[in-house]
Amino acid sequence: MKTDIRNRKDIETLVNAFYDRVKTDDVIGYLFNDIAKVNWEKHLPKMYDFWENILFFTANYEGNPMAKHKELHQKSPMNPTHFGHWNKLFIETVDTLFEGQKAEEIKNRAMNISAAMMYKTLSQ
Repeated sequence: MKTDIRNRKDIETLVNAFYDRVKTDDVIGYLFNDIAKVNWEKHLPKMYDFWENILFFTANYEGNPMAKHKELHQKSPMNPTHFGHWNKLFIETVDTLFEGQKAEEIKNRAMNISAAMMYKTLSQ
């Protein structure tokens, strides 16, 4: 039986499972692996902090994700399909692992963040 997202450990489980999918994904994997050349050991803890802050208001995230996405877009133009596919993978990962109020909240927050990122990144 699935549980709701309750704490940082659950956030880490979600983030790790999500990025395991992203790393090997045919549609967006190259953006992370070949273009951004993500250092996963550094990136994953930042994502734990980001999502933990989004869901539990911990104020433990420092960074500028908008600037990073704009830099990436300069290197390899992104389009709405990329963002839509990211959304699909994220929602599927949440739904595979969790259910409940916080699971629904993180999906909604992710879609809103993604829409803002897409708008600001692609309309520059």
